[in-house]
Amino acid sequence: MLFVNKKITIPVSPPKAFEIFAHSLNEWWPKEYTWSGEKLKEISIEPRKNGLCTEIGPHHFRCDWGRVTEINEPERIVFKWQISPQRIPEPDPSKASEVEVTFNRTEDSKTRLTLQHRDFENHGEGAREYRKAMDSEMGWEYLLEKFKTACRD
Repeated sequence: MLFVNKKITIPVSPPKAFEIFAHSLNEWWPKEYTWSGEKLKEISIEPRKNGLCTEIGPHHFRCDWGRVTEINEPERIVFKWQISPQRIPEPDPSKASEVEVTFNRTEDSKTRLTLQHRDFENHGEGAREYRKAMDSEMGWEYLLEKFKTACRD
């Protein structure tokens, strides 16, 4: 099984961290990690079971890049990652990987965020390289640092 595990401490409570992650994706997700780039209008996750992960670009262009499969607010969210190794939308959920994010309270009332991006093998050709890219400094590490910066009391 091909997967990526990341852990980071966030300087806010789990409910606040969950709120920013799931309800305010547009506030912290880097535009350069979207199809629309600087022309991005909105990127969002509908934080409910079967909610869509969506990007809105110029002229209301919409691209769905995932779907929430499990949610237990404010502790956990799981969603399909329907972005292929070529960084294009993958409409077939059986060819998608899965991202699970958990939010646990630390002793000092901060959040220990654990992210597991798994099932890369579902992406087929290029899966190993894709996993390596997402496990790199410019993959989930970069994205989670952007998230951490957005999490300020």
